[in-house]
Amino acid sequence: MATPTRARCARSWNTFHVAPESFPFDPEAALARYASRSRDSRGRLHGEPPPAYRTEFQRDRDRIVHCGAFRRLEYKTQVFVNHVGDMYRTRLTHTIEVAQIARSIARALRLNEDLAEAIALAHDLGHTPFGHAGQEALNDCMRPYGGFEHNRQSLRVVDLLETRYADFDGLNLCFETREGILKHCARKNAAELGAVAARFLQGGQPSLEAQLTNLADEIAYNNHDVDDGLRSGLICIDQLRQIDLFAAPYEAVARRYGSLPPRRHIAETVRRMINSEVSDLIATSAERLAQAAPQDPEEVRIQPAPLIAYSEAMAAHQRQLKRFLYRALYRHPQVTAMNQDADALIRALFDHFMSHPDDLPADTALKAQNLLSTNGTAGQARTVADHIAGMTDRFALEQARRLGLAGGLNAAAPAEPSFPAH
Repeated sequence: MATPTRARCARSWNTFHVAPESFPFDPEAALARYASRSRDSRGRLHGEPPPAYRTEFQRDRDRIVHCGAFRRLEYKTQVFVNHVGDMYRTRLTHTIEVAQIARSIARALRLNEDLAEAIALAHDLGHTPFGHAGQEALNDCMRPYGGFEHNRQSLRVVDLLETRYADFDGLNLCFETREGILKHCARKNAAELGAVAARFLQGGQPSLEAQLTNLADEIAYNNHDVDDGLRSGLICIDQLRQIDLFAAPYEAVARRYGSLPPRRHIAETVRRMINSEVSDLIATSAERLAQAAPQDPEEVRIQPAPLIAYSEAMAAHQRQLKRFLYRALYRHPQVTAMNQDADALIRALFDHFMSHPDDLPADTALKAQNLLSTNGTAGQARTVADHIAGMTDRFALEQARRLGLAGGLNAAAPAEPSFPAH
């Protein structure tokens, strides 16, 4: 049977329901009643036969791992630009850490681990090179043409930009995975995206698996930014001992083990920080689920607030840590200098490709030309943004040099390793 048209698929998520999996047993039988199940999925944009030996959410996870955008995360930045050192986190290592934390939380709460993992693995696929500096620069460039949101770009990657399959563009993921990718979404974009972004217009909550992955992302990046920040020497132990979430485990490690090598002391402290946050999240969420007593995943969606949450005390600790990282690390002069270089490079690439679309790869240039003729400059700009957002840090630098554009990330690499006390 011919693949249904995109227009028909887009009209309703009820067009294609996911068929029951061909398992001799139900791999999701032990899940809580309010957990998401593959058999109850709202389906995919394009109809497909069910997998024989995987659930639908397992299929989503596998497709994400095998796509090109996932592999490119290895050379995309978190905080420190890719060339400044091999020991700092990248988008890929961050993504793997988020997936591990998300699976642990889902397992403890009897939620769907495979869905949580799929959302975690896909959540940063649309991120630009050079971290948030690259995103902000590309958003500024795209402001006249609808702006740029990395969450929406991640959805665009899995819906349209990946070209691995003969029958459809994108990865054709389940509704629940796609919905979970949209951690944030402006109302204007939500209106354009339809059902998958309806909660940003109508209120309500996403699945529990999406909620927990959102917080797993927060746990991962807060803690690895502490670790990387200390490694770089841009923040120090004395500063962090003023932060409750760090101070308590740091002192506990000192009491228990005495004098440890600095690297090991930090690693043990960060490990305990993650454990305390995850444990608090699981315990608090279990209480909230017991109190709300949702009978199924649909009752989760109509709750007035997320059911996956920290305790009030842990939420306060998280806010304190975030404020510190923003002030001391993300706004550190050295990080700011790298971000300014990245900003200039992204803007230079965008301006160049808008003025010289023939310098785009041949298939991208043809797409830009076609969209220019049908959608005007906005169509060309979106194609250029897709191209730049898909670049790794290294490729963006190489392109700038090849095209003779001014700029380059010249900020010196932080010393490695460094754990100063003052």
